[in-house]
Amino acid sequence: MNEISFASPQYFYLLILVPFLIYWYIKRQNSQLLKLQFSTVEVFKTIPGTFRQKFRHSLFILRILAFVLFVIALARPQSSSHREKVTTEGIDIILVMDISGSMLAEDFKPNRIEAAKKVAMDFIDGRENDRIGLVIFSGESFTQCPLTTDRPVVKNLLKEIRSGMIEDGTAIGMGLATAVSRLKDSKAKSKVIILLTDGINNRGFIDPLTAAQIAQSFGIKVYTIGVGTIGLAPYPVQTPFGTQYQNVPVQIDEELLQKISNMTNGKYFRATDNNKLKAIYNEIDRLEKSKIEVTEYRKKSEEFRYAAILATIFLIFELLFRYTIFRTIP
Repeated sequence: MNEISFASPQYFYLLILVPFLIYWYIKRQNSQLLKLQFSTVEVFKTIPGTFRQKFRHSLFILRILAFVLFVIALARPQSSSHREKVTTEGIDIILVMDISGSMLAEDFKPNRIEAAKKVAMDFIDGRENDRIGLVIFSGESFTQCPLTTDRPVVKNLLKEIRSGMIEDGTAIGMGLATAVSRLKDSKAKSKVIILLTDGINNRGFIDPLTAAQIAQSFGIKVYTIGVGTIGLAPYPVQTPFGTQYQNVPVQIDEELLQKISNMTNGKYFRATDNNKLKAIYNEIDRLEKSKIEVTEYRKKSEEFRYAAILATIFLIFELLFRYTIFRTIP
């Protein structure tokens, strides 16, 4: 914790009431004094004061302190930064997504790429304790998001993915190799790649099976998903007369995807519609866990509870004393 700031400083204006409360209390005390005339007060100096007389103003002091502390709590003190190391159950996961032009086919609703993004976001929401990264590929590949526990960041970057961001094609080996490079130095006991594609490897200078061998050497498990219906799929084509659809054959190199998964102790899945794709991610969601240590950074940390607790203690003592030790004092 570095510095303290207040989220609602306007509540400090309530402290203006403190001088008025003190003035009212003094005036009330004076009005309750009896005015008697004596020829001398020497006799009263020898009378020792009682405990209740000496501390008769403590009730008011406790009430004022409680009021001030409640005002501080309402102003919501916050630490400006917070850092802590947390040991948690989780795994390191890289999502590898094909964004080639064929992912615009509409055998999934609204299309393959948007369906894949939607299911991936639901998957990310369910992995609270994992570090997740994102790699995209087409004719080449790059890291869209490195491993992080910040799920909103991953989801925002996932939303920005669209077909056409990079040169078209299907470089499965490149996508897999990029993901492996992100996981190879991970200290997690479980390292997983989820590779989703709808085509056949036709680009890139890294063979998919070579990338799978590298993944195997680093103990990385690869789950592969082939997306596309059986047979023909409607594909949108822009023409001078607007968008028209052509039925194109679905070609997925299932044999290659199965080999990649088998080599790395993973599993191959085939998704033919939205529901099947969601079911596949739900199955992958039941992966084993391993302990990882992450460092969490928070911009703001609420600190108002301490003031509220102390104010409550003062108020309890004020009420306790009022109805016990000082119960006869008005």
